[in-house]
Amino acid sequence: MTTAIIIAGGSGQRMGQDIPKQFIHINNKPILIYTLESFQNHPEVDAIGVVCIDGWHGMLSAYAKQFNISKLRWIISGGKTVQESIWNGVQRAGEDCASDDAIIIHDGIRPLVDDSVLSDILRICKEHGNAVTSMPYNEQIFRVDEEQPDTTMQYIPRETLRRVATPQAYRFDLLYSAYDRAFKEGIGIYGSSYTNTMMSDLGIRLYFAKGSDRNIKLTTKEDLELFEACLNLKRYTWLK
Repeated sequence: MTTAIIIAGGSGQRMGQDIPKQFIHINNKPILIYTLESFQNHPEVDAIGVVCIDGWHGMLSAYAKQFNISKLRWIISGGKTVQESIWNGVQRAGEDCASDDAIIIHDGIRPLVDDSVLSDILRICKEHGNAVTSMPYNEQIFRVDEEQPDTTMQYIPRETLRRVATPQAYRFDLLYSAYDRAFKEGIGIYGSSYTNTMMSDLGIRLYFAKGSDRNIKLTTKEDLELFEACLNLKRYTWLK
């Protein structure tokens, strides 16, 4: 079985709106529903769970019924941090999962998830036990000189870099044991840590899977405009 855990516990303060950004409507539909539809429509995803901000569980349930998100199995509250929220979701998923099941972790405010990306992370996860969405880095990266911060004399070859985001997929037994250890030992759970960085801090090798530049994270008002433009963009099916 494959379960998608969607992380939607944030308040979205940087968006500057009166409601959490995952519930903002674009074309008469909440952003979070666009995200859930990607998993609802993928044939390899069996169940969806959402880690949701307190006070919005009932609203999410109503939206799920309205937009036919039939794979939604549970909604729980998040923690004080992103990592606590994910760990809450992993523990809840464990009530229904076998050790070799695949668990997908995904940000609720990344609504443009391609089917091909989901298929590839699940393929890689089945082969290696984990898979992280990744993209090449196409810009040049230079290190800041510590003595003269407005100068540089050293760059990082972009061929050695990858941009990693969600969705990510992990075998349940690997994911559960990693989070259990991380919280017991205080490893990889603070600050901006996420599942992938925690795995790296724990010494676990990660495997790259396919990514997409369309998989944008909606953080600012400008991102909302970009998302709406993507929804209305004509896709050229003849391009290879």
